[in-house]
Amino acid sequence: MPELPEVETVKRGLTPAMEGTRITKLELRRGDLRFPFPDAFADRVSGRTIVSLGRRAKYLLVDLDDGNTLISHLGMSGSFRIEEGRIEEGRIEEGAVSAAPGEFHHVRSKDEKHDHVVFHLEGASGPRRVVYNDPRRFGFMDMVGRADLAAHPFFRDLGPEPTGNELGAAYLAERFRDKAQPLKSALLDQKNIAGLGNIYVCEALWRAHLSPIRAASTLVTAGGRPKAQLDLLVASIRDVIADAIAAGGSSLRDHIQTDGSLGYFQHSFSVYDRESQACRTPGCGGTVARIVQAGRSTFYCATCQK
Repeated sequence: MPELPEVETVKRGLTPAMEGTRITKLELRRGDLRFPFPDAFADRVSGRTIVSLGRRAKYLLVDLDDGNTLISHLGMSGSFRIEEGRIEEGRIEEGAVSAAPGEFHHVRSKDEKHDHVVFHLEGASGPRRVVYNDPRRFGFMDMVGRADLAAHPFFRDLGPEPTGNELGAAYLAERFRDKAQPLKSALLDQKNIAGLGNIYVCEALWRAHLSPIRAASTLVTAGGRPKAQLDLLVASIRDVIADAIAAGGSSLRDHIQTDGSLGYFQHSFSVYDRESQACRTPGCGGTVARIVQAGRSTFYCATCQK
């Protein structure tokens, strides 16, 4: 499933193609994805102007000029592509997929049988289409008033963003105090931090030299203050997310960029998916191990992660 850096990369790729355009038509080629589309979804969206694009955790947010926000989740295999060119009978001839930030490779297949939602857009530079493709159909779309977004079931219990100012060692000390929960599980809890996923938690813990199986409370003093290790963990979380966004995300399995290609951050993983390989911590000499926590693979080095 795409994690926060992948979703941020998609948002940045879609923004110049969608912001300020008018949705002349929203074409739904089936009645549902993971869930049914909202009632009268196409009618409510068609004719609206896109004011801005945003992201909260792993959700894409499309703000419309009537005060509503379209919510999109990519699920396991969802992706967007941008097509521009001359439109004939509802189709774009000689359509070109737009570029997205970063350097990418491995062009993916554009199998139209998995094109489930098509945004027909009109902007200053002419018509274009933004197509949502999802072979597994685990993604979904919803609509909510912007003023009600924070209270929506998808968002009301989310913690702060891992790159935002609200995330700090003092905040996590309050959340982790007296928690015997394994550190990795505490970091994956979206109520503590929004948008952190399995890959980047493994990477952040490796950078901070912290074991995923230690109790979260061990990073907090008896008086409830953060230990130095917790400060290092917060910095590691920020750094690994920033590095992944700069590289265009991990692009594991089916995830792709808006330009139809895969990113390259997976080649920079220091611990994730490196079972039985030498730890990359200088002077460590340990070996990366794989364990299963709550049904998910955890990769770490028991030698330098304590």
